[in-house]
Amino acid sequence: MKSIGNGSPEQCAYNLLRISRGEVPYERLKGLSTATIDAPAAMATTDVEADAEWVVETYEPRVDVNSINLSASDISGGDFSIAADITVRKDEELE
Repeated sequence: MKSIGNGSPEQCAYNLLRISRGEVPYERLKGLSTATIDAPAAMATTDVEADAEWVVETYEPRVDVNSINLSASDISGGDFSIAADITVRKDEELE
């Protein structure tokens, strides 16, 4: 994402974590992979957290990712949430 004109860095990181890979035309890598949907829980958790970190670091240069946590709100239903701990970079660090 561009460093200006797209809203706050926090909002952009949030939006990136809600996109499925392949959903954005001409940017098919942007978003989280859906390949781990039917994977075992332990492997899926690790893969999704690593994938989420890569997506935010790649497409939102205004933030640093401190941690990504995946938690299941309803394991039997497959519902989960992603919490990202990010730090917004200062302008000097972007140059």
